[in-house]
Amino acid sequence: MMTEKEESKINCSTFQKQEFVIKDITDKINQAKGVREKAIFAEELQKEADVLLTCPDYDDKKLDCRNCRFIANLRKKTAGLIIKAKKLV
Repeated sequence: MMTEKEESKINCSTFQKQEFVIKDITDKINQAKGVREKAIFAEELQKEADVLLTCPDYDDKKLDCRNCRFIANLRKKTAGLIIKAKKLV
């Protein structure tokens, strides 16, 4: 369980909804046994990160939006590394 301090502080309904989905996928990646299985979930993670990266309400003047985009980019890059690792196996 997350403590109150660890919970997302980004004030955005799109982020909050996606955060729930992304955390679920991240848990599946962490529990997956092999790289191939992890890569399947990593592809899902990329799609969910894209939802945030293509948000129609993005405003580069808002800190919440910039933080959301930063986090989404990190998650997409992480997923990409997992997918690349699958190709090496």
